This record gives sequence, C-alpha cells and structure tokens, in this order.
Amino acid sequence: MNFTLQPYKGVQSRYKCPSCNHRTKTFTRYINTDTGEAVAPHVGKCDRLDKCGYHLKPGEYFKEQGLVYSRKSVVDSKKKKSKKTKDSELKTTDYYIHPEYVNQSFVNYDRNNFVQFLIGKFGWDVADKLVAQYRIGTSDHWHGATIFWQLDSTGHVRSGKIMLYDKTTGKRVKKPFNHITWAHVLIQKSELVQGFKLNQCLFGEHLLITSPFKPVAIVESEKTAVIASALMPAFIWLACGSLDGLSYNKCCVLQGRQVTLFPDVNAFSRWKIKALELRRAMPGTKFNVSNELERLATADDKQKGIDIGDVLA
Repeated sequence: MNFTLQPYKGVQSRYKCPSCNHRTKTFTRYINTDTGEAVAPHVGKCDRLDKCGYHLKPGEYFKEQGLVYSRKSVVDSKKKKSKKTKDSELKTTDYYIHPEYVNQSFVNYDRNNFVQFLIGKFGWDVADKLVAQYRIGTSDHWHGATIFWQLDSTGHVRSGKIMLYDKTTGKRVKKPFNHITWAHVLIQKSELVQGFKLNQCLFGEHLLITSPFKPVAIVESEKTAVIASALMPAFIWLACGSLDGLSYNKCCVLQGRQVTLFPDVNAFSRWKIKALELRRAMPGTKFNVSNELERLATADDKQKGIDIGDVLA
C-alpha cells in the first residue's frame, strides 16, 4: 500500500491537530492512495511547523502498532496470524471503528442537543473548542443525539456511545426509554461488520499524549468530563462511562500519572476501594479520591444521585 498526504479539497479535507489542537484546521492526514481512506485520525502533519511541528508518518505508525489493516472492513486487529496458529485458535484482540464513520459524524451540530446545551452555557467559541477537543459527533439515530467517541491513546476509535440529551437542561432523555446505544451496534445492524468485540477505553484518553505531565481527573459520565474540562482546566478530564467502569484495563494507560477520582454522590466508598486496588496494581501511580461532593451533598442531592457535573452546570 502507498500513502500520501491528503490533497486539499476544501476545509473538509483539513482537521484539528491532535497535538496543538489549534482553533483552525491545520492538520493534514495521510491517506491510502488506493482507497482514499485515512490511515488513522492522528497520522499526519500539522501545518504549524514552527509552533507545533507534529508529524507522524504511516511507517512510524504501523511500526509502533503492528496493525493488520483491511480496506474492506471497519474492523482492525492487532494480532497477526502466525504459521503455528490454527484458524480455529486465532482470536482477534482489539477492534476499531473505521475513521470514515467518525469523520462523517462531525456535522449538523445545530441539531445536536448536547452541543446546543454547551453553546447555551459557555458560548460558541468554548463549545467549539470542547467539541474538537473531545471529538464529539452527531448521530441521526435519534433526532438531536450525540456520539461520544472513545479514542484511545494511539488514536484508534474503540466505539462511540450514542446518547440523547435535552438541549435546555443538559439532562439525559430517559423517557419513554433510556436513549443510549453504541455505534458498533448500529454498524453491525447495517450488516457492514459482524462479530465486533467491544474493548472500551477511557473517554478522552487520546488527550493524554498532548499533556504527559498534567494531572488527570476521572468521572463517570462523558458529559461531566466535557463540562468539567471547561471549568477546571488544570486537569485532563476523562470518563470511565459508568459506576463499575473504573477498571485496571482502562486505567493502565495512566501508569505513573497523578490521578484524582471524582465519584458521583453515593459512590465514594466504592471508588475509594477501587483506588486502593488500582494503587496496588499500578505502583508509582497516584490515585486520590475527592470527597467534596459527598461532604457537601444534601439529602435531596443524594436521592437524585448527582455528580460533579450537576454542581458545575
């Protein structure tokens, strides 16, 4: 396969740089000359040569990852088939959503309820920065729905959580049913790929490479991470997705970092135990648990099960 920098075909062919995240689209991706597909969202060159200088070439990327890439599939596998491995014994280890699906979601923000909520709260400029920073997309599965893509530290997309919010209150729509699904589920239903195995990472994990020494904060919900990032930028804000989503498999990428956990109200005890487990499993990594929400929460707050995002919003 041959690769080249994507030719300029208007602003849609340029992207936010994964390193400097400049407000203008200064990043050019490498594409496969046979298919026109991008190698990966973060493989390319920033035009700000003096002030950024980010340049990741396809050869360097493939060397680091050892990827097996199929142009006919939206799934990539890290595990190659060895001569000694029988077909029946071959198991793929990691699956990814093709960048094409991700790129197609960066549209129609005027119909994205969560983005409209961000604009109403922070203004257009801040909301635009948050959307670009966290790679937030729009889904047409439900009118107004949002996609929170899970990009890992190598720039691969593990999947995308699709949820529907009220654009005025910022609350999730749970009636007449809980509006939540996954991008890989919808792709499978469209029969483009079968047998996808979800291997989640922390939401926002792709931001770690941009600030290797910055302290990290972890919350449950993606919405909370985005809001907190705007109001408390001293941290890299990540989300584990659920009360029980704080696992070693997700957190091992934080090895050696300083991490503060911000549990939802009523979850302090469980996350305190989890922090102890993570400290044992990851020597040299600091896991602290904030008790501010638990300490300040009223009886009504505890009944509602609020999180720090509810307080900040």
